[in-house]
Amino acid sequence: MAEKTGGGNDETFDVMELAEYAKKQKWWKRLFGKNSGPVAEKYSVATQLLIGGVSGWCAGFLFQKVGKLAASAVGGGFFLLQVANHTGYIKVDWKRVEQDMNKAKKQLKLNVDKPPREVRTKVDEVQSFVKKNIVLTGGFAGGFLLGLAS
Repeated sequence: MAEKTGGGNDETFDVMELAEYAKKQKWWKRLFGKNSGPVAEKYSVATQLLIGGVSGWCAGFLFQKVGKLAASAVGGGFFLLQVANHTGYIKVDWKRVEQDMNKAKKQLKLNVDKPPREVRTKVDEVQSFVKKNIVLTGGFAGGFLLGLAS
């Protein structure tokens, strides 16, 4: 940015730094400042939907691929465990497995009444974010479902 000073044929320009000029503008502060408000203040509805949809699609697509891989690994491992058990390579003590599972169930039932304070604060943060950015969240959810379907 340059400002013209002086008159006539002898023109001089004062050089103004773009960064300083941009910092004085309100849109710059809203876009890059430390504004903790909702995204709706920063971008238009169409931009929010686009950002949410694209990021949701990417997350859904990756979730689908990783989910298939994880399901294959767990299912394949269980299948190999059963084959090894039936052929005699390993012997699984199913009574002990059942006892351990019952113990774990009892421990989980004791802790089910109240989630830890850290979990509650994170849930509150997520709820607050979703309420403030409902358009972005809706775009993400739609994109995520499309990513899962592709």
